[in-house]
Amino acid sequence: MRTQGTNKYLVGPVEQFDQRFDMYKRVRWDPALKELGKKLWSPSLPKGKEGYTLLERAWENAGWYVEMGFAKGIQIHDYGLYSWDSPETAHYHALPSGARMEGADPAGMSEVVKKVASSLGACLIGICELDRRWLYSHSFHFVTREYREMEVPSQIKYAVVVAIEMDYDMVRTSPSAIAGASVGVAYSQMAFVAGSLAQFIRDLGYTALPSGNDTGLNIPMAIDAGMGELGRNGILITREFGPRVRLAKVLTDLPLEPDPPLELGVLDMCEKCKKCARYCPSQAISHGDRTTDPINISNNGGVLKWPIDAEKCLNYWAVNGTTCTNCIRVCPFNKPYGMLHTLVRWSVRNMPWANDLFVKGDDLLGYHKQLRPNDYWEE
Repeated sequence: MRTQGTNKYLVGPVEQFDQRFDMYKRVRWDPALKELGKKLWSPSLPKGKEGYTLLERAWENAGWYVEMGFAKGIQIHDYGLYSWDSPETAHYHALPSGARMEGADPAGMSEVVKKVASSLGACLIGICELDRRWLYSHSFHFVTREYREMEVPSQIKYAVVVAIEMDYDMVRTSPSAIAGASVGVAYSQMAFVAGSLAQFIRDLGYTALPSGNDTGLNIPMAIDAGMGELGRNGILITREFGPRVRLAKVLTDLPLEPDPPLELGVLDMCEKCKKCARYCPSQAISHGDRTTDPINISNNGGVLKWPIDAEKCLNYWAVNGTTCTNCIRVCPFNKPYGMLHTLVRWSVRNMPWANDLFVKGDDLLGYHKQLRPNDYWEE
């Protein structure tokens, strides 16, 4: 029985989350959100508004091109690059029918899988035993509204979770469409990585189900895979990039060795910092203590965390005309690589008594401040 990982957040029974209650899906069926759905997808080019011009909108669409055209992990599972089966045209070299790698050492095979994932473009990779509480109980097709029970084969025992880094300077322009483009680029990259990694595992003779935001909850699986901890902003906080990542996974029956959970000191820092709550335009992030009480049906109960008011968050997206990553931009864990930042991360983990000082220093140095979109183009 694990004593860390997601278990440290659980204080009661947790039911599988129904994907229909995902905030992004609710705008397709919840009558109370009908008008919000119209606002979210209505074309808008605010005249003269910096960071929201046709230039930035075109870049945002380019970033989302692979995800929207060939993966659709934000809409439904088992499609395109996230297909659970290999298309007949997927092979560069034909392989013997029934070929299967037998007897491989799980630890050694885990290193092989990580090396392949890294070569494909994954910035971080973690492996965990699949906890089926984190699979969706039901799937909901964003376009067709098809609603059905989620069926993941019983032989699937492991999840390989991959993280894609979002560009630091693009995120600094949040909440502009440039930051929105960084989100789209990451979603397109993770579709390529997860889809290609699944193809590699299938060619070894095993089942592999690539997945973006579909099939199950990425953050709990990433926590169990030793990739980070849960932050006040409701996002995975990683050691290397803080919250500035997007997640995908491959579910498989290939025998692998799980990674140990990671302790970064996130809980103590988030209790003291609260910058994501202060700078959230919609005030969707809690300023208070952790709780197991859901705010609305888009939260799951039984988990001790800072619940996010996704209704407020998505309402701001509609007003803003694109996604918002302010809670990532202002997070003290969101720093580019450097010796000083590495030292601070070490200190947060090992010297939590100094966290108040680190937060004040972060404020003083202005890391939370927005980079003007026009200045981004001139850098």
